[in-house]
Amino acid sequence: MKPDGKWMIAVAAGLAAVLAAGCGREPPPAATPGSVPEAPAAVTEAPAAAGGDATLSLEDVVEQDPRYVVGISYPPSAAAQPGLARALHDYAQAARADLQQAVDGLQAPPTAPYELSLGFRTLLETPDVIAVAADGSLYTGGAHGQPLVARFVWLPQRQEMLTSGRLLATPAGWQQVADYVGEQLGTAAHVRAADESLEPADRQRLLTMALKMIDEGTEPKPENFSQFEPVKGADGKLAGLRFVFPPYQVGPYADGVQYVEVPAAVLLPYLAPDYRGLFSP
Repeated sequence: MKPDGKWMIAVAAGLAAVLAAGCGREPPPAATPGSVPEAPAAVTEAPAAAGGDATLSLEDVVEQDPRYVVGISYPPSAAAQPGLARALHDYAQAARADLQQAVDGLQAPPTAPYELSLGFRTLLETPDVIAVAADGSLYTGGAHGQPLVARFVWLPQRQEMLTSGRLLATPAGWQQVADYVGEQLGTAAHVRAADESLEPADRQRLLTMALKMIDEGTEPKPENFSQFEPVKGADGKLAGLRFVFPPYQVGPYADGVQYVEVPAAVLLPYLAPDYRGLFSP
């Protein structure tokens, strides 16, 4: 069935929501559950000397074709940091490349146009830390789109991206983070499983599946904690980090994106020396 006028209105509304996300509003809710491939990996390394990126322009994109629709929005302030701007641009381009690959593989026009909706928004901006969130989806057929979830934490004074691979002094520290995060996620899973509208057997089945996904998705490895948001404290330093888990990492698609805030007190004994000064003592 070809898209009608109502479908195009819905697309326009979706693009408006993407642009609004770039202005600091919340991203649109996730689509219905189902199986999708992983989102493109976030760019976590940026050049220490970013002078070559000084001319990079971050321009919002609204593009429409009978085969696809694209909506991308950037936070205006990101352009002032060339290294950060390059990372955001590269992430968006990777998502566009995935969309283009799917479009190029079409043998006939799709029943509904493929779609890339991606909004970047500034979470925190201080002289020491700039954090940007990327949220959206890539639809290339099927029941729903592939979720796009990434976080970028840029350190202006150091001209580098803070990544999970650099965050802790030794890999052993991730065991403590994993234990803390796993406990929080497990508690939330038990609360969801207490839904009295479900039969006891169904509640137990869902809980068992959720706990298994939590165990696998929080194994003490940096790559399992690659997406995080800094939490600003009353003293202006960081009071902790809010780790972000996309759908399927620690729960089914229906649970959406999940978050666990880890306080600075848990992180401080394991932080790499270069980054301890960013956090509240």
